[in-house]
Amino acid sequence: MRKIKATTWIMVGMVLGIVVGYICHNLAPNEAAAKEIAAYFSIITDVFLRLIKMIIAPLVFGTLVSGIAGMKDSSSVGRIGIRALGWFVIASLLSLALGMLFVNVLQVGHALNLPLPALGADTKLNTSGFNLKDFVSHVFPSSFVDAMAKNEILQILVFSLFFGFGLASVKGEAGKAVTTAIDGLVHVMLKVTDYVMRFAPLGVFAAIAAVITVQGFGVLTTYAKFLGGFYAGLATLWALLIGIGYIFLRGSIFTLLRLLKEPIMLAFSTASSEAAYPKTMEQLEAFGVNNKITGFVLPLGYSFNLDGSMMYQAFAALFVAQAYNIEMSFAQQLTMLLVLMISSKGMAGVPRGSLVVVAAILPMFHLPEAGILLIIGIDQFLDMGRTATNVVGNGIATSVIAKWEGELDQDVARQTLENNALGSNA
Repeated sequence: MRKIKATTWIMVGMVLGIVVGYICHNLAPNEAAAKEIAAYFSIITDVFLRLIKMIIAPLVFGTLVSGIAGMKDSSSVGRIGIRALGWFVIASLLSLALGMLFVNVLQVGHALNLPLPALGADTKLNTSGFNLKDFVSHVFPSSFVDAMAKNEILQILVFSLFFGFGLASVKGEAGKAVTTAIDGLVHVMLKVTDYVMRFAPLGVFAAIAAVITVQGFGVLTTYAKFLGGFYAGLATLWALLIGIGYIFLRGSIFTLLRLLKEPIMLAFSTASSEAAYPKTMEQLEAFGVNNKITGFVLPLGYSFNLDGSMMYQAFAALFVAQAYNIEMSFAQQLTMLLVLMISSKGMAGVPRGSLVVVAAILPMFHLPEAGILLIIGIDQFLDMGRTATNVVGNGIATSVIAKWEGELDQDVARQTLENNALGSNA
């Protein structure tokens, strides 16, 4: 009997979500009723995302500490960290530059012809924390328990680095006992992750149904050019990332993309990087990436390598300038990109982080913050694309760094694909 893959179930959930959402949108007598119906779907989505958030903190902590403690020497940790950050910086600049290029070529803001919001309109986005002083101090946890409770990835990462290096320096039975316990924690959390991910198709169905119930298809038509331009930019970014990955991984890059298909779909349908994190780890292991590399590089990527989000920020900020017919010189746009490069780090743990960053930097360039209201209505659809792109970028980055370190066993990927093929035909 043919076994139905998890990816197929997620696709079924997406299609059913669209169909059910469209029916509910048409049957709802008014907007308030549509929102009330969507709220019931959102219960399922919230439960699924809460389950995901439940496993993120211990998973990041366990894999990162296990990765550092398992390194042969401290110099390898520094080397991997430098290589990872170097890749992240280059990828971020590439993403920002592409966003700037596409919004300038397509001129999506000038052609929108929508009524502009009042300059004093409230965006309800908390941008006060996005300054250098607060960001730097926020990176370092005052309490590990508090960081774990709030899923503050950067703070967990900082504590895990100290803990991992401390554990690696402890010799004898005490160090071995704790290392064994941490490795055991990782195995348990991966099993818990497997249980949680079985609810993914249901969570995807509810997330899509809720959005379509409220928004319908009309919003996609109204903002067709903006959405089309943004997704064309994302497609170009994917092509560049895959092309760069091909230079290092050769034909294996396509095997990696096949394995990443499920976490990409999860990220796209739920617009949540957290939802895709556990499955991304699992698929990188299936690709042959050493768990020590994945456990160290992937959490870093979730804070510093959000390629889709970076492109969105450049695209959205310049779109606002175009919508208000505010001309920005190339020098001003370049300065904006550098500011976005710095201010966006650590946004992964911030609700609607990309929007918050854009709203925070607009006043710095004398652009009305209220302009963000023009795209808040379709941000869910934009978030889906940029979150899926983040998964692709981090998957390729982790695999390339593993290849550089000699920690990529491509025979594992071939065996995984053969097993999947046999399972599908069984």
